[in-house]
Amino acid sequence: MCRSIKTLRPPFQDETTDDDIRAAALQYVRKISGFRAPAAHNAEAFDRAVEQIAAATGDLLATLQVRGRSAG
Repeated sequence: MCRSIKTLRPPFQDETTDDDIRAAALQYVRKISGFRAPAAHNAEAFDRAVEQIAAATGDLLATLQVRGRSAG
C-alpha cells in the first residue's frame, strides 16, 4: 500500500483540497505503475490515470457519510 497517501476524510482531515486529492492520485499511479515520472510515450496514459483517479476520489469523498455526518 502507498504509505505516503494520507486519509482524506473526516475526522482525519476536515478540509480536503483538490490539490490533496490530486497528490493522492499521483502517488497511487506512481506506485502501481512503478514510474515516478513516465517516459514521454507513457505520459498521456499516466496523466489520464491521475485525473480519472482524482475524479473518482472526489466523488467518493463527496458522498461518504462518516458516523451520521455528511462529508463534503
